[in-house]
Amino acid sequence: MIAILVLTNQRAHLLQQCIDNVLSRTSDLTTEIVVWDNASTDATREVLAAFDDPRLRVVHHPENIGMNAYHEAFQLTSAKYVIDLDDDMIDAPQDWDRTLLEAFDKLPQVGFLAANLADNPHDQAARVMYDQRPHEYRVEEVAGLRLKRGPVGGGCAITARELLARTGHFRQRPGEVFWLEDAAYIEDLEKIGLEAAYLNDLELTHAGGSYYAAMNDAKHQYWRSYWLREIRRNRVKKALLLVPGMRRLNARRRWFTVVETPEL
Repeated sequence: MIAILVLTNQRAHLLQQCIDNVLSRTSDLTTEIVVWDNASTDATREVLAAFDDPRLRVVHHPENIGMNAYHEAFQLTSAKYVIDLDDDMIDAPQDWDRTLLEAFDKLPQVGFLAANLADNPHDQAARVMYDQRPHEYRVEEVAGLRLKRGPVGGGCAITARELLARTGHFRQRPGEVFWLEDAAYIEDLEKIGLEAAYLNDLELTHAGGSYYAAMNDAKHQYWRSYWLREIRRNRVKKALLLVPGMRRLNARRRWFTVVETPEL
């Protein structure tokens, strides 16, 4: 029923926790697990060699092709449903995959359903959700399920093979290693009238950011460019708010917000 795709690179210590506390807690609905190793030189091979599971298929790729590997790993599967799982998801409840699939089947308007993030102060994504930008999220009930609406990330998210076929599968960007492939897929789903959401009451622990592992160069460059763009946008927004009456009008219409940005 379910194929799980995991990409990893130079994070054997996190991958070990992902195996022990997330992959090993899947139900019998998961029939395929593909772990794509993007040219790791740490203990990743040893960690994967010790993972004894008949559902497992490991690919040790000689080059780090980054997010492009999702498309390649997907081609190795046949299950009706696909979960992309970050290698830094380090804790999950038992049978979390069943919970995600059962909810997904009740939500025909949702094409990308992600597990919610546990409130982990050490995780960058959780800090954004719970501390830095909580105003961007709201919880609503749909089909008897509590969905969290707002910017959705794909740390652990389910979709359907049929939807991937309709949208052209996971995108690839030859020559690039890191980008937000989950956001690109959500954009493709929106073009065919489908939504993305978090399943509020299914929480997994994410271990992203420098507290857990050093950021690789490609990811660092991507986020540096991203935040430089945000800083420039903030300057424009702040200038607009100086226009008489604009602050009050923007508060009512909610055209834009000035976001918190890091110092670069």
